Amino acid sequence: MHNVSFFLTPKQEVVYINEQSTMRQAMERMEYHGYTAVPTIDEKGHYVRTLTEGDLLWKMKNDLELTFLDTSRVPLSEVISRRKAQSVSINAMMDDLLKLALAQNFVPVVDDSGVFIGIVTRSTIIRYLMNQPN
Repeated sequence: MHNVSFFLTPKQEVVYINEQSTMRQAMERMEYHGYTAVPTIDEKGHYVRTLTEGDLLWKMKNDLELTFLDTSRVPLSEVISRRKAQSVSINAMMDDLLKLALAQNFVPVVDDSGVFIGIVTRSTIIRYLMNQPN
């Protein structure tokens, strides 16, 4: 089987958001692209976490004072992620990638310095496996 880079969707083709963004910016970006989860990166390009719609909804539910209008003033750093989507190194073994893909719709991929370089989607892996001879 191929290595992680064979399945990689490069960062330039991935919808992601900066951790310094606001809740409102994240919601608008996710809505525009039709995604329920996006990787977030810090100012140095390092993968921080995967932000989900659920994380945003839980923030609104648990902060009774928060209105939709207020979300433009709430930084993502104040939004807690309920689940930690793990990333994988570009040098990882395929078994590691496959284990993560079982639990995540996409797996963020980082270089040796932790810099976000793209994702591998579960659908890319499944498509590849479906086209393999028995």
